[in-house]
Amino acid sequence: MRGSVERLPFSDAAFDWVVSRYSAHHWRNLDVALAEIARVLRPGGQVCLIDVMGGPEPLLDSHLQAVELLRDPSHVRNYTQTEWLARFQEHSLPARVSHRWRLPIEFTSWIARIGTPAERVAAIRTLWASAPAEVREHYALAGDLSFELDVAMLLAAKAVVELFHV
Repeated sequence: MRGSVERLPFSDAAFDWVVSRYSAHHWRNLDVALAEIARVLRPGGQVCLIDVMGGPEPLLDSHLQAVELLRDPSHVRNYTQTEWLARFQEHSLPARVSHRWRLPIEFTSWIARIGTPAERVAAIRTLWASAPAEVREHYALAGDLSFELDVAMLLAAKAVVELFHV
């Protein structure tokens, strides 16, 4: 079935697991999406979310968001680990970071995959070329503009509510 994460075409408590891999940074309304995920999970159900994390500092984050948006206009936001954990908690889905790693991105194939227009590629090149040293260092920017991104796997579970009669 096809559908938007903000309006999942499934009944309440239909799933034991919800898994998202490298899609969450395209979700237009994170709070609605997380509410939908919580809705379709059965009590005790789990969420596994894998995505690129936003930069841990505003300077790093601003560069990442700009590069991502120039490459792909469907990009919305790479949230930071702190933002993810707080948002999951707000939706009664206590989460933890299970794994973190760096994802190498080969620049030429990265822009080719999405068909980034030439003028946007030029803008990305300019943005990377003018980036402060700490940005270039954090993203391990290479001479061919290949770089590395921070990725995390977050795991969350929907609480099991037990009712006791006295």
